[in-house]
Amino acid sequence: MADQDLRLPLPTDTPLEPPAVWEELRARCPVAHATLPSGDTAVYLTRYDDVRTLLSDPRFVRPTERDGAARVAPEGSGGAAATGGAAVAIPDRGEPHQRWRRRVGKYFTAKRMTALRPGMTRLAEDLVDAMLAQGAPADLRASLGFPLPVQVICDLLGVPAEDRDRFSHWSDSFLSVTRHTAEEIATAQREFTAYMAGHVAAKRARPTDDLLGTLITDSAEEGGGLTDDELVATGMGLLVAGHETTANMIGKMAGLLLGDRSRWERLLADPSLVRTAVEESLRFDTNLGFGLRRYLGEDAEIAGQVIPAGSTVVCSMPAANRDERAFTGADAMDLARTPNPHLAFGVGPHSCLGQALARTELQVVLETLLRRVPTLRLAVPVADLRKTEGLLVGGLREVPVRW
Repeated sequence: MADQDLRLPLPTDTPLEPPAVWEELRARCPVAHATLPSGDTAVYLTRYDDVRTLLSDPRFVRPTERDGAARVAPEGSGGAAATGGAAVAIPDRGEPHQRWRRRVGKYFTAKRMTALRPGMTRLAEDLVDAMLAQGAPADLRASLGFPLPVQVICDLLGVPAEDRDRFSHWSDSFLSVTRHTAEEIATAQREFTAYMAGHVAAKRARPTDDLLGTLITDSAEEGGGLTDDELVATGMGLLVAGHETTANMIGKMAGLLLGDRSRWERLLADPSLVRTAVEESLRFDTNLGFGLRRYLGEDAEIAGQVIPAGSTVVCSMPAANRDERAFTGADAMDLARTPNPHLAFGVGPHSCLGQALARTELQVVLETLLRRVPTLRLAVPVADLRKTEGLLVGGLREVPVRW
């Protein structure tokens, strides 16, 4: 495929298979140009070293409307995550961004997630009980993949999980590329911002021991803490991440492990592989979405080519994660692969802050399913699974299973 023919998102034969063009791009055109749904053009990177290098460079930041970067979404259909045009926003560059990461990141350490693990396991058990009681076939995404991370992030933030239907709509609007109209997005943004601002105000008036409440208390004690706008943006960002990314990954992980029954059988025979299987599922996932975008405020040299200042770069982490230069047998799913330095959570100054939480949730879900539903299998052929469409992130609409 010629460089100028690339249009994102790239087509695939099935929802869990990689685009056929990735291999050719990595071999012959590692610095390609691709047309986004907006019609704008961006640089498209597919090699592991190139993606890692660019994401690790603190000079290059997430695109925003003020940068004049290439737009992802057609005019009027992009949510705040696609346009960078949120009403309230987390500092996205320099020392203010690092200050925000230091304050929020200490609540997402592996040690803190270990402490939360027993509660996650009880929740997973309860959700599996309800799924089994309802009977087969069931939608694993609706029964377990969606409600577990939503309940966990709501508990962490101290917001009522009963509002999850509203959260789901707001999250979809936030991540919209082509799914919602400009009016729907604007309404959702106003509602979402007002909702979270109300929670921040309530927690300032009456401190709580959840994450938002603790951030408020700590900020007051330390002086010069997060502003109300930063707290609102933090709550919104974490709520969206808790709804979409982990929920999607639970469904895709199940599809990958059940789509080839030998993978599931190997885990049943050796549950000690759960941790490495989760990491390999993250590496093997090809349906991550658009990848991470970076705006170049100055020239950058990648793969021997100079990418000029003013360019928008799409870093395809899934393509990089299939690069044979970085992973032996990259197109084979090796459940015991170690080390596994995949890029699913990004890398560098903008890497995913909640990756310890996501890893813990994925491990708990897999452990629980292996223990409670060893006969679990897909209720439809892998080729019949349907992709989520129109959002910045990738997933499956449903994961039909039986046992």
